[in-house]
Amino acid sequence: MAAAGILERSAVWVDYDVVERVAVTALLAALSYRTVMTAVATGDYSNIVLLASEAAMAFFILIRRRTQAMSMRGQDWALACAGTLLPLLVEPDQGHPLAAESFCVALMTFGFCLHLSAKLTLRRSFGVVAANRGVRIGGPYGFIRHPMYAGYALTHVGFLLAGPNLWNFTLYAVLTAVQIARIEAEERLLKDDPAYRAFMAQVPYRLIPYVY
Repeated sequence: MAAAGILERSAVWVDYDVVERVAVTALLAALSYRTVMTAVATGDYSNIVLLASEAAMAFFILIRRRTQAMSMRGQDWALACAGTLLPLLVEPDQGHPLAAESFCVALMTFGFCLHLSAKLTLRRSFGVVAANRGVRIGGPYGFIRHPMYAGYALTHVGFLLAGPNLWNFTLYAVLTAVQIARIEAEERLLKDDPAYRAFMAQVPYRLIPYVY
């Protein structure tokens, strides 16, 4: 029998999974259209880095493997949906950047490479809703326990600096709170696994070395 708050693999999980994949694909297509149209209109293609970052996230959602145990807490699902979908609602801005374009692009690129390296370490164990798809360590996981979220944050900061507006700032402010809550939800589930408890002892920081 599944533990409280955990759903064993079943047709119900598949239904949720299909809905999530369709939603992510549709929103990514809309973001792609907005980003490309803005780039064509302005001649500034720097935001393509953000698009590549979000496309990588969508790709790994589409190819991930099924899990034997997934959280079915309503709060965990709400956090997962918000954390996945909110970044796809940003608007490429044509306003005045707050930092040099080269710096913004470098920050977005570094963040992209960081979360992509984390995904390549996890490979098909990547997921959205808190679940145990097997504990994988190595690569950027040797420095912080959640390098994927750190990479997202760096990419988003670079994007916001390149084209600040109130809509994007609000989205990313909410997203930051959501991602921290997701980290707490994931670790609540994963710490039941002795392998993950050993990983927590080996890598003490979640997101920022020596800070959090």
